[in-house]
Amino acid sequence: MAHNQNLGAHGEDLAAEFLTAAGMQILARNWRCRYGELDLVATDGDTTVFVEVKTRAGFGFGSPAEAVTQDKRRRVRRLAAIWLDEWAGPWTEVRFDVVSVQLADPTAPELEHYPGVF
Repeated sequence: MAHNQNLGAHGEDLAAEFLTAAGMQILARNWRCRYGELDLVATDGDTTVFVEVKTRAGFGFGSPAEAVTQDKRRRVRRLAAIWLDEWAGPWTEVRFDVVSVQLADPTAPELEHYPGVF
């Protein structure tokens, strides 16, 4: 369990750096409420972006992005609605992204950003 938590935390660090380098601003990391956790909340211009980060150490279970199931998308939408209700807007546009982090070679992580996928 600790290995998976460390792997996920490392992936989220890499994703936050990647998105920041692409010009996005990170508003929150690992925001939690009683219903779950949002990995990253960011802005991309005037758009508020909820980012689900999936990290894998190998290729045995497919692409990390494939782990974002219908149930996971539903949960993230619910959490996003709670986040938006708790934080002052205005929220003109909202987007849901996925960042896939593949660490098969830890010295050369592969990141893919999928904007607006759900």
